Amino acid sequence: MRFNREIKIGNYTISDSSSTFIVAEAGVNHNGDMTLAKKMIDTAVEAGVNAVKFQAFKADNLILKNVRKAPYQSVTTSSSETQYEMLKRLEITRVQTQELMQYCKEKNIMFLSTPFEKASLDELDEMGVSAFKVAATDLTNIQFLRQVAEKGRPIILSAGMCYQEEVRRALEAIYPINRDVVLLQCTANYPIRDTEANVNVIRTFRDAFDVLVGYSDHTQGVGASPFAVAVGAKVIEKHFTLDKNMEGPDHKASVTPEELKRLVTDIRRVEKYLGDGVKMPTCSEQMTRKSLQKCIVASRKICCGEQFTAENIVAKRTNGEGISAVYFDDTVGREAVRDYKVDEIIDIL
Repeated sequence: MRFNREIKIGNYTISDSSSTFIVAEAGVNHNGDMTLAKKMIDTAVEAGVNAVKFQAFKADNLILKNVRKAPYQSVTTSSSETQYEMLKRLEITRVQTQELMQYCKEKNIMFLSTPFEKASLDELDEMGVSAFKVAATDLTNIQFLRQVAEKGRPIILSAGMCYQEEVRRALEAIYPINRDVVLLQCTANYPIRDTEANVNVIRTFRDAFDVLVGYSDHTQGVGASPFAVAVGAKVIEKHFTLDKNMEGPDHKASVTPEELKRLVTDIRRVEKYLGDGVKMPTCSEQMTRKSLQKCIVASRKICCGEQFTAENIVAKRTNGEGISAVYFDDTVGREAVRDYKVDEIIDIL
């Protein structure tokens, strides 16, 4: 398999050489309140991320009514309601989703959403979303993956809670239909311990599947995201909230507005550190190079026609004038075309 190494999402191109595409994951942290959801969009804009992402689901299509909450959900939400009841309370309608899309357009930030079942997938497709995020819960949902792929939009696929063989099967299902895929390493708990981040899986995915890679970050605070960028992540996704103390399954594991700003700042700084990978002197090094690197000079008097040898030439700092000492071996054995005094710069071969 070889997935596309340049993917266009809206007006943004993701590639091996692009800057990191940062997604602020609002998820269900709006608590079903559109005023709160719009404040979250404002926060994402202020932080400088590339996109803000919500979730689209119809609980009746997603889950049986007697399913237990995930362990982290039991800790962060009331034990008096089932997972179905919690999700039902956090649903947003098609009209509300359209309202959020329009608000994002007005604020000049990309709107993304995760569909969790086909009806929501179809609605988002009809609304014209730029790409589909597929949550870790659906990486093993082969039928749904094909349905997403058939929409022909870029796919950001989260690989939490799974084995590499399951990742391979998921990609093999998508590949014949759609090759615009970014694969995210993820540890699907909220929050995770530092030892569970395993950002090196990003390299494993890139090498094993020849695909653009990223990281869905569930570590605490700014956490692992800047380090994920350093090992090759081209997409970063991070949950955020306006208040960690709000009622809801994801608030406590999400970053604050201030932390979201710092995450963006730190990632952009890491990108500057990484550079373009081309080894050459920087602009600031050029004058230093002249002052500090050495060139070839005569170590004793050399007569015209005499051969240069390891005994009659030596490398010294010359303010950048003459033949670089890197060409010492090329100089030895050549004949001098004129006389040279001691310490005179060898400038002609």
